[in-house]
Amino acid sequence: MTPELALKHIWTLAGCDPTALHSVTLTGADPGLPSVYRVGSLASASIAATGLAAAECHRLRTGRRQHVTVEMRRALASFRSERYLRVDDGPPPALRDPVTGFYETRDGRWIQLHTNFAHHLQGVLQVLGCENDPAAVAAAIRKRDGARLDQTLADAGLCAALIRTPDEWAALDQAKAIAGLPLFEIVRIGDAPAEPPREGADRPLAGVRVLDLSRIIAGPVAGRALAQHGADVLMINGPHLPNIAPLVIDNGRGKRSALADLRDAAGRELLRGLAADADVFLQAYRPGALAARGFGPEELARVRPGIVYVSVSAYAHEGPWAQRRGFDSLVQSASGIAFTERQAAGWNEPKHLPCQALDHATGYLAAFGAMAALARRTTEGGSWHVRVSLAQTGRWLQSFGQIPEGWKAPDVTLEDVRACLATVESEFGRVLGVQPAEALDETPAYFALPPTRVGAHEAKWE
Repeated sequence: MTPELALKHIWTLAGCDPTALHSVTLTGADPGLPSVYRVGSLASASIAATGLAAAECHRLRTGRRQHVTVEMRRALASFRSERYLRVDDGPPPALRDPVTGFYETRDGRWIQLHTNFAHHLQGVLQVLGCENDPAAVAAAIRKRDGARLDQTLADAGLCAALIRTPDEWAALDQAKAIAGLPLFEIVRIGDAPAEPPREGADRPLAGVRVLDLSRIIAGPVAGRALAQHGADVLMINGPHLPNIAPLVIDNGRGKRSALADLRDAAGRELLRGLAADADVFLQAYRPGALAARGFGPEELARVRPGIVYVSVSAYAHEGPWAQRRGFDSLVQSASGIAFTERQAAGWNEPKHLPCQALDHATGYLAAFGAMAALARRTTEGGSWHVRVSLAQTGRWLQSFGQIPEGWKAPDVTLEDVRACLATVESEFGRVLGVQPAEALDETPAYFALPPTRVGAHEAKWE
């Protein structure tokens, strides 16, 4: 699938004005990274959809259209933003725990562990009964059968995935549930009067308030994408929840950051007050987790009629795996992507995509869905629920077809993308980061705020 066709699919599925597609230019072709999958088409299309949605939000305010251009080279740099991040010209960021990775099982299968959070690591070590050492973990896993270990870890609420072929994945009930879903959903969940856009604003999302309750990559990328078009994005973290420091920096650009503990009544009341004055509520907890705290989409539509509630999940909101913990690399492993990359390249062990493509694309699709819903609120009113997942995005990528020799494409180094980067001074030091890939003629995307530490701001709207 070409980037143009992929963009048309996104735009049409959301019911957006087809005339706007004449205002987009996409350049570049796959393979832009070493992969048999058309990752560049996914990157260009999802980022272009976000940029075009921002342009449409601006048109609703001003009556003026503007042109959007996305170069695949820049889109792929954005899809690897955490990889190219540097602080004070230091080394590349450490993003993985040493135990995270692929392991061969007793029955000749492979399983991937994801242990980047300390409590996930400790849980895995407890199940395996071994020390915190990759060699010890490998020895313990060689005594286990793959499918049974995969299920045992899932039942314990831990993060792992058996490496499956695409056919093995397609035979699972979870894959069948996902196959019955569209790429994303924008669903009306309540009535509310139309809200005319703020006039005279110089940025597409100026005055739009976004609560960002997400961590790691997919959800934070969505919040970052909204921030780069002018939204007031306030990240809300629980004081007890773990983070990965480089991702806080990379995905915190353009946002403010505050704390609220939803385990106690005061924290829940604080968040409810913020939500009452918000336009977008973005969350990436497992399906139903926030509803159990009183922050489900229907509840917030009553608290704030006209809210746009965005849900990001790993394996989608339907099917037996809906509650399974997951990350981009695990979805790649479970769904046959890592198997296919390995088979094409002739590797001895599974091989992931050359970037966290499912995370980033899902994040941009979430931001796109939020803006499309805001546009609907402008013209017809209503409260809206946007749903996206890594697995739905992965299934879409797999439908694009493959480039048989794509894995032979050269990798792209930091020096290769210098033109896509810029430096900002922050409390972390001098941060070098990838800049927004979408170029809008009239309202350029940029970060108005440098990244900040978790909880640096008060939990209130400016």
